[in-house]
Amino acid sequence: MTVVVPLHVIAGPADVTCKGTIYMTFDTGSQSQADHIASTLNKHRIKATFFLANEKTVNGDYSLDPSWAPYWKARVAEGHAFGTHTFDHVYVQRDLPDGRLAMKPQFGPNAGKQQVWTAQQYCNELRRVEQRFTELTGARLDPLWRAPGGRLTPGLRAAGEACGYAHVGWTDGAGFSGDELPSETWPNSRLLQRALNGLKDGDIFVAHLGIWSRKDPWAPAVLDPLITGLKEKGFCFATLRDHPAYHRKR
Repeated sequence: MTVVVPLHVIAGPADVTCKGTIYMTFDTGSQSQADHIASTLNKHRIKATFFLANEKTVNGDYSLDPSWAPYWKARVAEGHAFGTHTFDHVYVQRDLPDGRLAMKPQFGPNAGKQQVWTAQQYCNELRRVEQRFTELTGARLDPLWRAPGGRLTPGLRAAGEACGYAHVGWTDGAGFSGDELPSETWPNSRLLQRALNGLKDGDIFVAHLGIWSRKDPWAPAVLDPLITGLKEKGFCFATLRDHPAYHRKR
């Protein structure tokens, strides 16, 4: 008798063949929902991918300060994946004719100031996260990168790839959690239904570990029912280490 082993299974008391895989990713932010998101992922035994920048948090510190080392060490121990989001959460403005890049950091000593960088300077910025992450956790980042805001130019993409990082955005439409949108016009119930109805096999989903501007936080209202609903539809979850476009880059 030939036994066919399913390629994907949902971990649980009774394993069930999955109808597809969702790749959940979380970018740093205010960190107001960081603990809730971690506990929810643990509750469902889900592994996600985190993209890290050194952002100001609701605690008055920054997300890559030593005070956050226990948080990141715990996530490493749980088996999540990690990529760089630039240290100072630096937005690209445009490519310049001489091959350099017009950039604007959100944090750090040059916050809010227009900068002109070479590709090597951008590479150094990506690697600053790697260095700090290793100092905090003893672990290495995965060779993954997400530009703040998902903003890319041809020059920026080339700079990141030359530095050894594969850029990861998210799936258009339902792949965007909407946690940055005003809760008055985009209530959590609407965002939940959009994700449940729209996500499909192979989609990359993005949310944040906290958003300063949203009055009704996304994660406490949406994350648990979203995961539950997707599981009920037969989806399983994986980190980007297992995504077909990125797993060979490890």
